[in-house]
Amino acid sequence: MSSILRRGRRLRSTNAMRSLVRENSVSKDDLIYPMFVTEYSDSSEISSMPGVIRHSLRDISTAVENAANAGISAIMLFGIPLQKNPLGTEAYSSDGIVPKAIRLIKKAVGDSVLVIPDVCLCEYTSHGHCGIVENGKVLNDPTLELLARAAVCYVEAGADMIAPSDMMDGRIAYIRSELDSNCMQDTPIMAYSAKYASGFYGPFREAADSTPQFGDRRSYQMDSPNRREALREMSLDIEEGADIIMVKPGLPYLDILRDARERFDIPLAVYNVSGEYSMVKAAALNGWIDENRVVDEILVSFKRAGADLILTYHALEWANRKQSN
Repeated sequence: MSSILRRGRRLRSTNAMRSLVRENSVSKDDLIYPMFVTEYSDSSEISSMPGVIRHSLRDISTAVENAANAGISAIMLFGIPLQKNPLGTEAYSSDGIVPKAIRLIKKAVGDSVLVIPDVCLCEYTSHGHCGIVENGKVLNDPTLELLARAAVCYVEAGADMIAPSDMMDGRIAYIRSELDSNCMQDTPIMAYSAKYASGFYGPFREAADSTPQFGDRRSYQMDSPNRREALREMSLDIEEGADIIMVKPGLPYLDILRDARERFDIPLAVYNVSGEYSMVKAAALNGWIDENRVVDEILVSFKRAGADLILTYHALEWANRKQSN
């Protein structure tokens, strides 16, 4: 009796057949849309991120409502203040750009959209680093208090979750303690746990005007060749009270994402960062790729690697496209 030829193509024959046996899919519920809000009076498009806007306070509520109408149920909020100083005081001022925006957004959309502010100092410091600087060195422990003050400030304004992105040692435990001490024990923390020092952040630094004025961030963000270290960082954040852990960037670190999924059983996020977005946009604008098809492939690659949540600047366009299909 001749051996049976296994024909994989049987299950690829039509779109209906492929859909029936598809192993992974992306839904709007998986997406978190990063948004920028500025104290400048006018909204403006970010030149290196076509389609991404720095929204003014006047426009931010409408922009979030548009995202909600497209089916987006969570946003990540980044603030761009008018004034910066060495201590980044606008990051934890109750009258700062992010608390103002949160109050406006919540008044407009209520609980229909989760508002998740990024917690870091880099957008607010005149030197562009994520912590207090002394003699050219970023200080870890003195920075923790300021990060915790920012987190408490944002939750008081109405934030649903906070997301520390600074990569200071011990910041999750410090922030968790301060939230709990202020009767905010029900507020979740999404930790940027495996955040690598990456060249893919360039467009974001234009968007947030946060390029370091000296040196770089390699002394506190992770070294890109390291794999096992990422698991240690994620383990520590979970021990310290993180409810969700994140890998950032996304595409160059799919192996880390897969490792995290195999090791940990808490929700896992991935950040499809600005440089990844801009490369797709640039190639599409030049006619080199089919943008919609490539975005679909990228997003499902994150799900296939194990992500539960995807932060992506493609979210709004992707959701609008799926809504119209």
